[in-house]
Amino acid sequence: GSALVHPDELESPVYPFSEELMAGASAPAAAPAETAGPEPILAMLASADLAEGEKVFKKCASCHDVEKGGPNKTGPNLYGIVGNDFAHKGDFAYSDGMANHGGTWGWEELNHFLYKPRDYVEGTKMSFGGLKKPEERAAVIAWLNSKSDNPLPYPDPAEAAAGETTDAAADAPAEAAESNDAAAEEAPAADTPAEPAAEGEAPAQ
Repeated sequence: GSALVHPDELESPVYPFSEELMAGASAPAAAPAETAGPEPILAMLASADLAEGEKVFKKCASCHDVEKGGPNKTGPNLYGIVGNDFAHKGDFAYSDGMANHGGTWGWEELNHFLYKPRDYVEGTKMSFGGLKKPEERAAVIAWLNSKSDNPLPYPDPAEAAAGETTDAAADAPAEAAESNDAAAEEAPAADTPAEPAAEGEAPAQ
């Protein structure tokens, strides 16, 4: 009936159509941004549960022995690994990436490696996917530290937490600037402002 269909053709559609509008409607939602790297663990180490760390290590035990004088397996023996050189076992055939990496296995290095081994040391033979929970990484690293003739002292929790807060605050301005730049690129151009009303002509209400 006439209540549903207008008797006269409209000059413009009630629901405007454009290719841009349809493209925007059909575009997939943006994937959530991934974190830049592993969460810091320094403040967790002093209070880490060593028994929990031993449990976590069971994920690694098929490839690594951790007892003093124990054998190499698919991976090297890890006794005394914390604070030691990257390729610390002279009787193990490391990948070129590990052998040529240089440096020592400090807290931060182990945290990054155990988060995503293949991302941290390109070409590593270690096929393990990584530990995504910071509590698990802290626990197993603390436990590995105990498997040593000279365990390293843990970082002071308060100082470690303060340092991590400072690092996060330093990263925040750069992340905010990147977000603002992205928003500016995606924002549509402002409509051309209307011309001012002619002299003596009242503005539209």
